[in-house]
Amino acid sequence: MSPEKNKVLVSVIIPVYNVEKFLSETIESILDQTLTDFELLLINDGSTDSCPEICREYEKKDSRIQYFSQENSGVSVARNSGLSYAVGEYVFFMDSDDTLDPDFLKTSYIAAKTQNSDIVIVGEEFCKRLPAVPALPTCAQFLRLSFLKKYPDVRFPEKIQPCEDGLFSHQLIALTEKVGTNPSGIYHYRHHENQNHLKIIENSEKVLLQIPIWLDILKGFYNKYDLYKTHALHLALFMEHEPFEFRYLGLPLNAEQKERLFNIIKKFTVTNILPYLKEEEYSHLDIPFTRFIQSNNAAEFDLFYGKYVKNKALNKKIRLFLAKLVPFGKIRRMLRHNINQKYS
Repeated sequence: MSPEKNKVLVSVIIPVYNVEKFLSETIESILDQTLTDFELLLINDGSTDSCPEICREYEKKDSRIQYFSQENSGVSVARNSGLSYAVGEYVFFMDSDDTLDPDFLKTSYIAAKTQNSDIVIVGEEFCKRLPAVPALPTCAQFLRLSFLKKYPDVRFPEKIQPCEDGLFSHQLIALTEKVGTNPSGIYHYRHHENQNHLKIIENSEKVLLQIPIWLDILKGFYNKYDLYKTHALHLALFMEHEPFEFRYLGLPLNAEQKERLFNIIKKFTVTNILPYLKEEEYSHLDIPFTRFIQSNNAAEFDLFYGKYVKNKALNKKIRLFLAKLVPFGKIRRMLRHNINQKYS
């Protein structure tokens, strides 16, 4: 790769909020990248710890780093603000407590150029989801800046969390067929007690109040670009993935909350998706979600799902036992791997 002198290949955008313990390590992982033609945009979102000082010190040390500050407005506002300053050919949004493998930007950029991609899905786990990818976390999105500028109305939704990255990526995927992959890109996700996903689990009601807003955003987007007829399955997979799997099945909801969310998901799906979904496309949806839409209420579905989970666990146990009887080690290991994958 021989880039033009001073050309910025990648803009890395990092919203920063009260992560003084981890910020230096995060920044160093960018400075250690084997691709050196990048800019690093640090967007301080009203931090009350030493993050501003850390950012300013790094800005002094390296001309590729730019520091911006705003009043605390949330991660979406910070990312969108950083995007407005970006000049790189491609953009990557990163969390301020994580780190990148040294070749992350290089392999992602090469994949983007080789495959002429508007979106590169990064990471083996996320690449496996093709061809039906309804949404992506920010760590799996490597995006062409000119593509983002072509659709200035598609941005991270403000005052939405979780699912701000899912809504953003879902819309972008619907707007292009130029989706590439970089399975070798390695993103190191840090686990600690102040992570947002832990706060989300602790405050299920706040999430439930946001879900109708998610669906309003999607309705506006699908109407504007007239996508229902062509992308009904894409939208159905999003409903299965985000509000159903992650929220209905994933959150500790009481009976009233479950019934409320059941009605929200079912009403939206029946009204906005099923009229446009072809019969053969139903096979792309998992059995629990199709049964969910067919159920009359949350209690009826939960009764089915309890039995479904037990039967699935029993089938897995039986299949693993039978795999043990295979005399050839290589085939036996392959069977066990496939069974674990299928029943994970």
